[in-house]
Amino acid sequence: MNTGERAPIRLEEYQATRLPRATLSNDEGVLLWQTYGQYVAVEFPSPKTEQQWELMPQGWVGYIPLAADRVLALAPKVALGNLFGMLEYAYRLSSLKFLPDLVQTQSLAEFYESLADILAKRVLDRARKGFYRAYLERAAPLPYLTGRLDTQQMLQRPWDNQLHCEYQEHTADIEENQLLAWTLRRILHSGLCTRTLPTLRRAYHTLAGFATLTPFTPQACVGRLYNRLNDDYQPLHALCRFFLEHSGPGHQIGDHTFLPFLVNMARLYELFIAEWLKQHLPAQFRVQAQEHVAIGAGQDLHFNIDLTLSDTETGKTLCVMDTKYKTPDKPATSDIFQIVAYAEVKRCHEALLIYPQQVAFDERLGDIRVRSLTFATASDLEDAGQHFLTQLLSLFPQYN
Repeated sequence: MNTGERAPIRLEEYQATRLPRATLSNDEGVLLWQTYGQYVAVEFPSPKTEQQWELMPQGWVGYIPLAADRVLALAPKVALGNLFGMLEYAYRLSSLKFLPDLVQTQSLAEFYESLADILAKRVLDRARKGFYRAYLERAAPLPYLTGRLDTQQMLQRPWDNQLHCEYQEHTADIEENQLLAWTLRRILHSGLCTRTLPTLRRAYHTLAGFATLTPFTPQACVGRLYNRLNDDYQPLHALCRFFLEHSGPGHQIGDHTFLPFLVNMARLYELFIAEWLKQHLPAQFRVQAQEHVAIGAGQDLHFNIDLTLSDTETGKTLCVMDTKYKTPDKPATSDIFQIVAYAEVKRCHEALLIYPQQVAFDERLGDIRVRSLTFATASDLEDAGQHFLTQLLSLFPQYN
């Protein structure tokens, strides 16, 4: 599949677009509604829509392949340069030193393929040096003694003439490499890469020769331990997380499975702000993303708080923050109740709702003050971040 031959159907997030009935076949419409309904709201041609298709992306951007010659392109409201900058922070890609070049790409599809090319070339570069290996514990019946004899197993099976051994194997078939293989396979199934296809295939087959193909979630790329022998895997796994997190459910087109590339903008906005703050907050502050807080006597209920800001030295929570990737005239009542509940649980008096555009709100509910702050995505991200940081720190004059 070549995105250049698909005549992309362009939509913009949260904007309803009507298309002539002949634009999509009924099968494509059913596929979109059944498989991707959570990403794109689909209204079939009817008198209500003047016999046209009505499609509206639900806060997702990216590409959904519909047929061998057709793709749905979900465009972001923010400029592509800012979207790339948000992805750079959110997935800690700055260490790869390539974002300035990628910002020159003209579409999300080009950006995706360029990142895939970087991953494949770095895998091939690691192959030339030799893939990382580790010792793994193995247990197996063997015709010869290796490692330690499992006497208990042999006593239980006296008729077995094999030696039951427990030993260590020095192997490259480990998670570090299996993650790379699984990610490259997912990229190859996306259908979004054509120019880089030979490089991607070469990198994948290099790994497939020894790495067991094992499914991984994006979470497997986070919190891994590295050492001087495998520290160059860290940026590779950051790229793996990017691709795995943005691969939605696939579908069959002919003999091939194709996977969409979909970015949840609300989630990206939250990740971006969390990582931006980690890099720019003064040392006396600490920010934590997605703090899990159990409540109730049995602790069977819980909150996942978007962001908490605390004093580095004492650990005291200074405020709770909830990112809202939307532009209402005023905060929703449910959002206010939610952030107040977070503040109550964390026993702090400051609760912040963060929007990409200005939304005026500053009210006190009992002992808790709920305010809105802006981290704009329409302007220069660094300037917007500094303005946001100034607003945030002004709430805590005792640290100035």
